[in-house]
Amino acid sequence: MRTVIQRVHQAGVTINNNEKHSIEQGLLVLVGFENDDSMEDIEWMSKKIVNLRIFDDINGIMNLSIRDKNFDILVVSQFTLHASTKKGNRPSYIKAAKPDISIPLYNQFVDQLSIDLGKPVKTGEFGANMDVELINNGPVTISIDTKNKE
Repeated sequence: MRTVIQRVHQAGVTINNNEKHSIEQGLLVLVGFENDDSMEDIEWMSKKIVNLRIFDDINGIMNLSIRDKNFDILVVSQFTLHASTKKGNRPSYIKAAKPDISIPLYNQFVDQLSIDLGKPVKTGEFGANMDVELINNGPVTISIDTKNKE
């Protein structure tokens, strides 16, 4: 399971010129799954995200989590996070889980994030061709892979 987490002033997802969801301050989380990802990976990643101390405290130091700030999360599925570019110029997505595996994992991840955050998480639409807009705050962008927990 791989994520790219961006601290944002605002972010939104549009599908076919219709806004699906948007948030103000918070996190945009792009997520991709592999076949062997499990509920253990989901729980670990969710806790890591909601506890990341990447928001400024009153002294301007990144010392607060999204839970501390009560900001929102927007989650967007993105299988291309598992692109392999080792051979040639055309990325291979062989490591990315197919929809029959990744859709249930995605839904479990969104549910777990909502539980850990203490409020509903907004989402894109799995498998849709989406336009994702954001204003990155910082910029702060962090990549986390459950295969590299230690």
